[in-house]
Amino acid sequence: MHPALPPCSILILAGGRGLRMGGRDKGLVPWRGEPLVAHVHRVVRPLSDDVVVSCNRNAEQYRPFADQLVADAEADFPGPLAGVIAGLAVAQHEWVVVLACDAPLVDKTLIEGLLSLAVASDSTAMVRQGGYWQPMFCVLPRSVLPVLQQAWAEGERSLQKALLRGAMQALDCGKADPRLSNFNSPDLLA
Repeated sequence: MHPALPPCSILILAGGRGLRMGGRDKGLVPWRGEPLVAHVHRVVRPLSDDVVVSCNRNAEQYRPFADQLVADAEADFPGPLAGVIAGLAVAQHEWVVVLACDAPLVDKTLIEGLLSLAVASDSTAMVRQGGYWQPMFCVLPRSVLPVLQQAWAEGERSLQKALLRGAMQALDCGKADPRLSNFNSPDLLA
């Protein structure tokens, strides 16, 4: 981690149904000889002593990639907002980097850019690509947890909408930025 940046927790979201993958657990789908989550883990491991994986199945297969495992408080795969709430509740550091398990091309530069932006503004920082927010690439202060819990209690299920209730800084990335590729269908893995 860049010496001027504070310590952070890393939250890898791997708790989805994998519907576009035919029900397969996306983080465990092999790509270039390893599960997708292994590629993300290799990038983030040197950046944090607190890697949290949010998974709702296959916990033993995710354990080698996490210091802590969490699951959604509600059954039936309620979505990434539930995973973020569970992860923020156990995160050891005040800043939490949120990444999807199916984004194996993410890199240290992108993560440090988001963290730097979040710390400088003391607020959430999220990638914006071609004018669209990308909530699977963001850095949150742990202090946003009550806001997200309140949004959940009010029936909100969109992570993006819940995060946009507070201050948000954009890290703008190009439409074709390969670091933001998420492999959420079998075709994209090819």
